[in-house]
Amino acid sequence: MKQLYITDLDHTFLHSSQQVTPFSREIWNQIAQHKLLSVATARSYNKTREFLQGMHLNAPLILMDGAMIVTPEKKLIDIKTLDKAITDEIIAEGKWFDIEPFVITLDDTITLSETFFLPPTMNTFQSFLINKSYLHDPRIKQTTKIEGGKATLKIVYMGEEEILRPLADHLMKHFEKAIEVKLAPENYMDCYFLTILHPLGDKANALTKICDYLNVPLAHTTVFGDGLNDKAMFKIAGTSIAVSNALDELKAEASIILPYSNDEDAVAKYLSKLTQ
Repeated sequence: MKQLYITDLDHTFLHSSQQVTPFSREIWNQIAQHKLLSVATARSYNKTREFLQGMHLNAPLILMDGAMIVTPEKKLIDIKTLDKAITDEIIAEGKWFDIEPFVITLDDTITLSETFFLPPTMNTFQSFLINKSYLHDPRIKQTTKIEGGKATLKIVYMGEEEILRPLADHLMKHFEKAIEVKLAPENYMDCYFLTILHPLGDKANALTKICDYLNVPLAHTTVFGDGLNDKAMFKIAGTSIAVSNALDELKAEASIILPYSNDEDAVAKYLSKLTQ
C-alpha cells in the first residue's frame, strides 16, 4: 500500500536561514524514489518551488495554509477562497481594534499568480516582515485602502497577542462557521499571526483531498509540523510527528516528538531511517 509523507516548511523542514540543507535535499530525493513526498505550507506555489528547487516532488502540494492544492506540474486540484464581501467585512471589523491586515488574493487559476496587498499603514511587525522578506517580491502591492479581491486566499494580521486575541475571539463570534480563524505565535519575531481562511481552507481538509486524489488512506499518511496550523492535520493523519522546536500544544497531538529541531535536519533524519 502507498505511503504518503507530508511536511510543513517553515520551522519544520526548512532551516532557519529559510533554505533546505544539502543533507535534507539528499535524503528527500532518495526517499522520493519509492515514497510519496510533499509539503503543507503557508507559502505560495512559486515560493515553495523556489525553496524546493532540485528536489523531486511526486505528490500534490498543500499551499497557503490549505487554501490551495496544486500538483508539482502546476495543475490546480482544489481551491478555497473568501469572496470580496466577506473579506471587506472582516477588514471593517478589524478596524475597531485599530489594526489592518495583509490580504493575499489569487488572480489567475492557470498561472496561479497572486497579489499581496499591503495596508496603507503598517505596524512595526508588518514593516519588519516586508522589509526583511518581501521587499522585492513582485506580488507586493501597496494600497491606499486595504480591501478584498474577487478571490481572497487568506487575510493575515500581525501584532501583539493582547491585540490579536480579542480580535480573533470577536471574529469567531461574529462570523461563526463562515471563516476559519487561526491565531498562533511567531517565535522568531516575538509576535502573533492571526490568519483568516475559508472554513474548509485548512491543512486537514487539504490532506483529506490529497488522500482521495492519490487513493491513499489517511491511516497511511505521516505528517510533520511545528505550529498550530498543523494541529488539525495532526488529528487526522495516521502518524503525526512534531519537531523538537514545535509548540507544546502541537506536541500534545503528536504520535512522535523528534529529538531534533528544524535546524538539525529533523525531518530528513526521520526519513533517512526509511531506507534502513
